Amino acid sequence: MSGPARRAISGTAFATLLLIALMMGANHVAARIAFNDGVDVATAVVFRSVITACVIAVILMAQRVPVNFSARHKRMLPLIGLLIGIQSLFLYSSVARLPVALALLAFNTYPIWTALWAWLVYRQAPERALLMAMPVILLGLALALDVFGAASGLDAAGQWARIGAGVAFALGAAGTFGLALVITQHEAADVDGRVRTATTMSIAGLVALSAVASQGGFHLPQQAAGWWGLTALTLLYGTAFTIMFTVLPRLGVVGNSAIMNVEPVCALVLAWLILGQAIAPVQVAGALLVVGAVMVLGLRKR
Repeated sequence: MSGPARRAISGTAFATLLLIALMMGANHVAARIAFNDGVDVATAVVFRSVITACVIAVILMAQRVPVNFSARHKRMLPLIGLLIGIQSLFLYSSVARLPVALALLAFNTYPIWTALWAWLVYRQAPERALLMAMPVILLGLALALDVFGAASGLDAAGQWARIGAGVAFALGAAGTFGLALVITQHEAADVDGRVRTATTMSIAGLVALSAVASQGGFHLPQQAAGWWGLTALTLLYGTAFTIMFTVLPRLGVVGNSAIMNVEPVCALVLAWLILGQAIAPVQVAGALLVVGAVMVLGLRKR
């Protein structure tokens, strides 16, 4: 027995998701600039998480937003923050090792992970459309990553020796982020988005601070370009993250989060313009195949 059909999202919601994708893509290009100037992954995550948390805390106090947590919230919000902290460290580790667009493309398989976690944890069966799209997405990802080394001129072993660690970090980030989205939707969607973002960023910052402590301290930029990159990634991420965790639970993360998979396309253009990073035409075709498949998933009427 089927339930009532859900309406397609509004134009405003769709435009908001595209804006998030652009800001997130730009954030990772800025992060690569910072990494190229001596900043390490843990330092970048601490800056963006702690500063975002502090700004939102000021907003909460200024607007006198009530903060009331149920017993369920007290159990689940720390878990969400831990997952986002791990996801942040994993994804920036991938960005530091791969061309930005490829790192984000592997990460942006998270709608598949979101549906998988929804099935495993909450017994929500994946939709038939997602099951049909999955082989297309995986084929596009294989082309984009040049898994057999054809575009790079390397054999498969040589290509995976070069990209393996970066891809593993990106997929690990996708898995943890998908789980965070599912738990947020089912366990914390009724928490004010600003409160949820503040707690999540605070806990993610603590996770990154523990990583900083384990490596002997912060690794800060050496030149002005690195400071600009660190500042930009903090502003872009904090703004996008706040919008995302306010809007997505209302839209339904399993389906509509897929729209943000245009993020690798934004990053591809920005990384080419700013960093001079380019990938082979067959890899661009693979990226577009992935983005096209998840866009179809996100835009379909259900």
